[in-house]
Parts: sequence; C-alpha cells; structure tokens
Amino acid sequence: MRVRLEDVAKAAGVSPKTVSRVLNNEENVRGPTREKVLAAMAAMDYRPHLSARSLASNRSYLVATLYDNPSSNYLTEIQTGVLDACDEHHYSMMVRPLLAESPDFVERVDALILHHRPDGFVLTPPITEHPQLLAHLKQRGVPYASVSPVQHEAVIGAFIDEPQAAREMVGHLLSLGHRRIAHVIGHPAHGASGWRLAGYRDALAAAGLPYDPALVVEGDFSFGSGVAAARTLFSLTDRPTAVFAANDDMAAGVIWAAGEHGLAVPRDVSVCGFDDTPISRQIWPTLTTIRQPSREMGRIAALQLLASLRGRGEGHMVQLPFALQVRESTAPVS
Repeated sequence: MRVRLEDVAKAAGVSPKTVSRVLNNEENVRGPTREKVLAAMAAMDYRPHLSARSLASNRSYLVATLYDNPSSNYLTEIQTGVLDACDEHHYSMMVRPLLAESPDFVERVDALILHHRPDGFVLTPPITEHPQLLAHLKQRGVPYASVSPVQHEAVIGAFIDEPQAAREMVGHLLSLGHRRIAHVIGHPAHGASGWRLAGYRDALAAAGLPYDPALVVEGDFSFGSGVAAARTLFSLTDRPTAVFAANDDMAAGVIWAAGEHGLAVPRDVSVCGFDDTPISRQIWPTLTTIRQPSREMGRIAALQLLASLRGRGEGHMVQLPFALQVRESTAPVS
C-alpha cells in the first residue's frame, strides 16, 4: 500500500502539518524535528502524492522554464540547474520552447498558464526582456525569476557582470600581443550581446586601440552563425589575429571555419568564447572561455522564485562570480 503523509507523521511522532511543513522546506520547524521527519520518510520510502498536495494547497507545484535560444549547451546547463532546485523542493519542472518574436507569443504563454497552472516561471534571454509578456505576467499575478536580465531592478533571479567578464577576456588577448581582435556578437535581442560588445569596446579603448566596425560581425549564438561570421572575418585583407565570440557555440564555429581557411588555431589565429559550456572542453583545441556558472544561475533563479512562492520575502537578484578559463585555443600573436 502507498505510504501516506499521516503514516509518516505517526512514525515520526509529529502532526501531519509538521510533515507538510518539512516537505515544503518551511523554516518554522526545529532542526531535530526536521531530521526525525526526514528519517521517517527515508525509512518508509515515502513519496509525496503531487495531486493531493496540489489540491490541499491550491498550488500546482510546477515551475515552467521558457526559452528561445539556439545554444543547446547553454540551455541544458540552465535547465539542469532549475531542475536541481525543483527536485530539492519537491516541485516539477516544465520546459517550453517558444519564439519570442512570434505575434502570438503572449497568447501561447497565456494558454500554458490556463492549461497547466504553473506556480511561476523561470525566464531565459531574450524572453527576459519581452515587455508584453512581463506586463501580462504582472497583470495575472504570476511570479517569475529571470536569468541574466538586462535590468536588475525590481526583478529576482541570477546574473554575472558580463561587461567585466568580456573586458577580462579581451585583456587576456591583449596580454598575448594581439591588436587585431575581432568580435562575433550574439543575437541582437539578447542583453548578453550588448554587454559583451560593451566589454569588448571598453577593453580596446583602455588599451588605446580604435574600434574597427569591420572586425565586428553579428551572429545569433548558434554554431552556424559562428562559421558564417568567421568566413567574413577571414576573408578580410588584414584579417584578425584573434576572435572573441560571444558564446562557446559560435567560437566552435569560428574554429571550424579557421580549418576551412587553412588556419591553425592558435598558431595563426587565437579563438575564445563565453559560457564554459561542455563544448568548450569537447573540441580541439580546447577553448579559452569565460566560465559563466550557467547551471548554478538556473538553480539560484529557481530558488529565488520558490522562496517568493513560499512567502519567504520577495526573493532577490543574485550576482554570481565568473572566471577566465585559459586553454589551448589562445596563444601569443605570431
């Protein structure tokens, strides 16, 4: 027979309400009592009945993660982090791909709200910046947390200092003697694209180098756009000696295009990316990149949302650290 919440309460010598509070990670349970309840759950192999739990609390215990991003490596990291937080707090997670530029985008999200009743959303770029959606969620009273939003005020979630990270990456290339440094921009609708471009420009200006528009080519965060951008850059009469791509997928595309043009990385051209997703360690040469803790950002954003849902304050916008990862794809200019 299925173990009930009441059975756990009896075994632990507490009330069913106390077991419910432990399940919901509420703070007003003493440590020894919490440990006793958790031990009883483990001994009895108790699994919460989500339907009954939902009916009792008028919640769905479902978090929906929305995305419109071609970088599968980045998305996998974010979604895994959200799932970590949901598992920790006995929530389910729904992942929904949507086209932010679609004319019926808000209507599709509204249909998701009506059909699945998520308790809240985790938004990823560029959906984090969709004004109509944000206004609609506010109107409906549906909470959300954002990963890397452009504006950090009045929202909860997680971010890193992307302009500073880009400055450090370009500073690394400058320290290797590179002066013809190109940049492949991400999708124009993503806040990260503007931040990383700003950091690139700031680093050049600090080094007394002019900004050359010919060395800046737009991509969309996909491998294919990195290939296309690199073909343009490598066709220049005075080609760059280094390319800073705004994410790892595009940087991998740049390395592919370098081989197509007979260029060796890093002997003929240094290449670096951003995010430190698995592909950065799976390609050769391994990629110099900025470690953005994407999985942790997804987890923290979800935790802020869940804290808000449980009434533990309104949640926060949390800044996480980044780190420059120097690998084999960058070297002194030859």
